[in-house]
Amino acid sequence: MSSSLKAGLIGAAVAIVFSLLSLVPCLGCVTAILGLVLYVGVGVLAAYWTKPPRDVGRGAGAGAVAGLITAFAGGLTTVVVNTLRFTVGGAEATLRRQFRQLPPGMREPWRDWGIDPRVLTTPAFTVGFSAVCCGLGMLLAAALGAAGGAILVSLQRDDTSSTIPPERIE
Repeated sequence: MSSSLKAGLIGAAVAIVFSLLSLVPCLGCVTAILGLVLYVGVGVLAAYWTKPPRDVGRGAGAGAVAGLITAFAGGLTTVVVNTLRFTVGGAEATLRRQFRQLPPGMREPWRDWGIDPRVLTTPAFTVGFSAVCCGLGMLLAAALGAAGGAILVSLQRDDTSSTIPPERIE
């Protein structure tokens, strides 16, 4: 099994737990920040497990793939959970009620733009918006995973290149 897949699957399991924990009030903020740390962490793991010789490009590539796998699993879980909350959990009625309670000055711009505000409370909008967020999250995860992998490899390279053999010291 490749280092990227191994690190990505471990990250995916953690991301799924984070997605489910975000349902608990106030834990969503904590899991969002921990998710960013997770993306860097799976990048570091993937680069660490990459077979030598390691270079920055391979470490970054392995980290990016691991980050993508992690974000896909977490994002897919979030899409499914949000869809279930919306359709079964009664979130549609709650959103409509909250939108009606907004002051007219906040509701009118939607109508000026030609958007019916009720569109925002449909299951299709929820699924679509969640999918867009999942895609953007995957881009962020790939970038953070690549950064984690590249940083690990460059730090390891600095450790090995800074040791000068004793016979060369004069």
